[in-house]
Amino acid sequence: MKTKLFPIIILFLSVNAVFAQKKLPIIKATSTQVDIKDDNNPVRKNAWTIEPAQKLDVYTTSAKKVTFYTNQESISFNVDPKVGEYNFIIVVNGKDTARTQVKYDPKAPNRNPPAYLDTLRKAEKYNFSDQREIPKFTYQSMDNPNLVRIRKELKLDSIAGNGNELSKVFNLLHWVHNLIRHDGSSNNPTLKNAIDLIKVCKAENRGVNCRMLATVLNECYLSMGITSRYITCMPKETKFDDCHVINMVYSKDLKKWIWIDPTFDAYVMDEKGSLLGIQEVRERLIKGMPLLLNADANWNRTSLQSKEHYLQTYMAKNLYRLETPLVSQYDSETWISGKEVAYVELLPLDGIVQTPQKRESVNEKNGVKFTYYKTNNPNLFWTIPK
Repeated sequence: MKTKLFPIIILFLSVNAVFAQKKLPIIKATSTQVDIKDDNNPVRKNAWTIEPAQKLDVYTTSAKKVTFYTNQESISFNVDPKVGEYNFIIVVNGKDTARTQVKYDPKAPNRNPPAYLDTLRKAEKYNFSDQREIPKFTYQSMDNPNLVRIRKELKLDSIAGNGNELSKVFNLLHWVHNLIRHDGSSNNPTLKNAIDLIKVCKAENRGVNCRMLATVLNECYLSMGITSRYITCMPKETKFDDCHVINMVYSKDLKKWIWIDPTFDAYVMDEKGSLLGIQEVRERLIKGMPLLLNADANWNRTSLQSKEHYLQTYMAKNLYRLETPLVSQYDSETWISGKEVAYVELLPLDGIVQTPQKRESVNEKNGVKFTYYKTNNPNLFWTIPK
């Protein structure tokens, strides 16, 4: 026993001696996700991942001041180009030690957030007279056998509760957000319906991307008789590596669509606390009108979201173009040969690709027929369900 422990004790004392000699500052964390603020720019959420396995993790910057925010503490450095390097330690869960360095590099990329709001403001104009053909949006009945199965197997009546319509909407939102971890880099499972997505997440201890989270919540809403669609929120560019998918839910009590985001457990309000829909949020961002984000909006229950990052940066980028399935139903994106799926895209007059207005294609790998419609008319896209 003594022979085995002796080298470990020596190593422990050596490491502590090095740390003590250099007197490196230490901050604590229980999450590996870190937010970073460069100079006076907005905080960038989840900008850094702590990797204790790395001998030295280096963050290069051309900023004059850098602040790291863990979910427990923060540390700031006034960066002097003559000094060049600033070392510190992040201790995760009281045991994993990550040696980290802020390094000045005049050629480091400018991390100022792109002017997404400026781009969005240029996309304000639509064509309300656009009457090009778009079939009617439809919503699967809660009496559909598959939706009935979802309601019963997932015990959604109990989860939604006996309150009013909005309390059920929010209870289901919080439940899905807390049940399934978001993992934007994960591969989508083959079966993309609420029951099978939840099963695979539990069996493989994994998360899913925002599209799958919105799919699960959408089917839960439909199964409870709540009208819902999922919306793919996209940037101006037609080729991109990041977008976001949320839900639009029609409130019969409020007689309007409202913004629901299961990835961030988020909803949006005006200055009076009234719930807003996606189109209203977009308009207010463009016009600079007040917006409120619910105080408990968060990512994976580790990082709270700010209005500045979530709305004015992230969603300002992704509210340029919007796309939604024509039919809101169970198992919408499980690809089976012979299946037909249609999507409608709402794009502003400033959009890059305006034609063709209708495009059809068949995927050679899965045999699914896809139909894509475009419209410049928001009234057609946000039509009230009957």
